[in-house]
Amino acid sequence: MKPRPPTGRRLANLVVSLLAVASALVGIVILFWIISVVVSRGLGALNLAFFTQLPTPPGISGGGLANAIVGTLVLTGVATLLAVPLGLLAGIYLAEFGGDSRAGDLSRFSANVLMGMPSIIVGVVAYALVVVPQGHFSGYAGVLALAILMLPVVTRSAEDMLRLVPNTLREAALALGATRWRVILTIVFRAAKGGLITGMLLAVARISGETAPLLFTALNSPYMLSSLGQPTPNLTVTIFNYAMSPYPDWQQKAWGASLLITVGVLALTLLTRYTLGERKR
Repeated sequence: MKPRPPTGRRLANLVVSLLAVASALVGIVILFWIISVVVSRGLGALNLAFFTQLPTPPGISGGGLANAIVGTLVLTGVATLLAVPLGLLAGIYLAEFGGDSRAGDLSRFSANVLMGMPSIIVGVVAYALVVVPQGHFSGYAGVLALAILMLPVVTRSAEDMLRLVPNTLREAALALGATRWRVILTIVFRAAKGGLITGMLLAVARISGETAPLLFTALNSPYMLSSLGQPTPNLTVTIFNYAMSPYPDWQQKAWGASLLITVGVLALTLLTRYTLGERKR
């Protein structure tokens, strides 16, 4: 067999390498362009009043978004408390008990479908399940929508991290007489701690910038949060409302809220990378 000259392969390799580098550079440039625009336009809106005062009526300058900041933290926190335990339990089942069973395959397939589900559809489902029976928008509906979005991320990341733990650790603990659940909680969880935390942080970052599901569920409110049973203030819907308004002061506050969310997502992403890096080391 006559060998082919390596010139063509080298040329193809060079072209593909250049395309890959160019694509990466385009993504990096777009990221830094977005960050620079958000920082330049939103930094001027961040002051003490922005974090401590309530919104002013339309057309009146001043005030802040303290209610939206508190509402976003509460919605995200309650959704995390609801989704993380369920996701961890589902991940434990898939990694330790479900295996390749029919129930495990169905659960895994459902989690994969939910991960690709558009968030607006989840918002419509939460609207039909909670808002319509209640007759009004509420934070509980927003929590349900955000928890549904978080659940598959926590489930799949927990399953993947638990499967990476060597079986020799489980076998050694079982040989010493430990029960199955004790092995999972004290040995397997400890070995996969970094990866589990990473999955939780990714899930929080996943929902921190969601707007569509909250438009159908929590909606918004100009008042400080007093109960999740009523329309709940939040940053993402506030950005939507303020950016569409004709008032320059509201538009600047929308940029400030965008900067706040961007910084939060970047901080979570960097923390995730650091946690995953520490786990690998």
